[in-house]
Amino acid sequence: MRPLTHPSIDDVTVEGILHALSDPVRATIYWQLSCADSANTCSAFLKLEDRCIPKSTLSQHFRALREAGLVHSERRGVEMLNTTRCAEIEERFPGLLPAIKNAQSIQCAASKQALAARDGAAKTTRAG
Repeated sequence: MRPLTHPSIDDVTVEGILHALSDPVRATIYWQLSCADSANTCSAFLKLEDRCIPKSTLSQHFRALREAGLVHSERRGVEMLNTTRCAEIEERFPGLLPAIKNAQSIQCAASKQALAARDGAAKTTRAG
């Protein structure tokens, strides 16, 4: 088994963080991990927002998050335990992650409103 590599916090870059979080699945995984009380396995994310994600795909997403320095992964038997490095990143780039999380929350709320409006318009059209 290959050893897991984690970048030093000094090697973590804003560009790497933004690139890793530019994928909606990785962003969702990261925010859910950041809200968790303890480490989570990849299996905890097999179903995200009503979509099933293959474990092999999840492994690739976690690798991208790990290489960007956003998560720390540790092997425990056949599972991989993942935790965020929020505190370290906050120390290196104060305010970056809260700003990104806030922006994502605003975007998510706007998307939900647009979807609800579109669904409402579709129901009205079918009823009429």
